[in-house]
Amino acid sequence: MGRSRYKIYEPTHPHFVTCTVLNWLPIFTRKESVEILLDSLKHLQKEENLKLYAYVILENHIHLIVQSDDIAKSMRHFKSFTAKALLKLLQQENAQTLLKQFQFYKKAHKQDKTYQLWQEGYQPKLIQTDEMMLSKIDYIHKNPVKRGYVDEASHWRYSSARDYEGVSGLIEVERFW
Repeated sequence: MGRSRYKIYEPTHPHFVTCTVLNWLPIFTRKESVEILLDSLKHLQKEENLKLYAYVILENHIHLIVQSDDIAKSMRHFKSFTAKALLKLLQQENAQTLLKQFQFYKKAHKQDKTYQLWQEGYQPKLIQTDEMMLSKIDYIHKNPVKRGYVDEASHWRYSSARDYEGVSGLIEVERFW
């Protein structure tokens, strides 16, 4: 049994989830690292019936509204694959400072690993109403604006805000639920 205090009671329903890099380290500042996340989501869309309703990728965390046949399994696969691929990328780029931090901040019980990239859990919140769905989509899209990175949500490249304005984004997004 996992250590998370968050439980999923409706594994096939849409959930708002957040994945945070360990110690909030900024690793999604380069196109290559973001592509790993997008490629993993595309793979899950194809192989695990993942539906992506909204997303935003910031420098050290991501927010998603997702649904699949088994959300816990899909998120486990997403975090596992992306952690391995991102650590491999960091090793190829000889990013020793980040690698040392991922080693230093690794949780003590993770004895079988040299590094830990993601914080444990993903804080799933069941989307129970249309109002909640719209509120979470708005929160996701306004995240880069709130941080002062862009003036308009649709200006943030790594977000589904463009999709909701009728412009194709970087990954397929379901706009109807």
